[in-house]
Amino acid sequence: MTRGVQASRRRLRVDWTRRTRRNLFTGLLFISPWLVGFTCFYLYPALASLYYSFTDFKILESPQWIGLGNYQRMIADPLFWKALSNTLFIALIGLPLSILSALGIALILNVRHIVGMSLFRTVFYLPVVIPTVAGAVLWIWLLNPQYGLVNQALGAIGITGPTWFFDPDWTKPGVILMMIWGVGDVVIIYLGSLQGVPRDLYESADVDGAGRWGKVRHITIPMISPAILFNLITGAIAVFQYFTQAYVISEGTTSKGSGPVGGIGNSLLFYGLNLYNNAFRYFRLGYASALAWVLLLIILGFTVAMLWASRRRVYYESER
Repeated sequence: MTRGVQASRRRLRVDWTRRTRRNLFTGLLFISPWLVGFTCFYLYPALASLYYSFTDFKILESPQWIGLGNYQRMIADPLFWKALSNTLFIALIGLPLSILSALGIALILNVRHIVGMSLFRTVFYLPVVIPTVAGAVLWIWLLNPQYGLVNQALGAIGITGPTWFFDPDWTKPGVILMMIWGVGDVVIIYLGSLQGVPRDLYESADVDGAGRWGKVRHITIPMISPAILFNLITGAIAVFQYFTQAYVISEGTTSKGSGPVGGIGNSLLFYGLNLYNNAFRYFRLGYASALAWVLLLIILGFTVAMLWASRRRVYYESER
């Protein structure tokens, strides 16, 4: 009897193993197009760039192994530190301003009893659907120091407007204005989060005599803190890869032809532009690969830091 049970168990185990292998094979067969695409277009390029970051590699020459030479060169490269400082300026000043602006707009648009509120929500979202290059060209015209609408509006109230993208001291404030103008997608995320705040919390606050700012500070912000954290992390990742707008503005405000891109006095030389110059202007693919991996580590460090700093400040309803 015991031998029969053991034999039956062995047969079931063999059948289960065959079934598991067959299911695994079937699953791999179904996802094989994704696996091939991931391997060819993501995994292999990533591993290749990691190898090239330790080499002196130009397009028409074979890569020569130099170890940490590219990373040592990076430390002594003034353009690397210039690009990093410009990017950090946008990340530490422009990103918080855009996040706060989006939150303020969302709080205003969350009011239900204003006529035509759906129209206002659409208007604030329109900049998101405008192509990036078209938006950058638009802002070159808006911030034109001579006939731009922004300086004309400032002149109407007696203020002499700056030269914006033609002045190294004002290029990054101009970029921050563009960032605030394009926060429509962040506003939508905030609006969706605000719709989920229980109304009874505000009613209880009204009974306790809380003011408008008190309700925002003690109810609204804690309840939508996951959305704030999400927007901060995704915004930081986007800012550290800031490229297209700066490239278009640099090409539109300087006459360098095929030279490096960076704006007036390299004031728009963000990290992505510096990487682009080294890869496709100077053809230093090994050095550009090292820059890309350092950028990955910087983004990873900022993400981990924000997650660590917010671990006790973000409210998740499922953790109550």
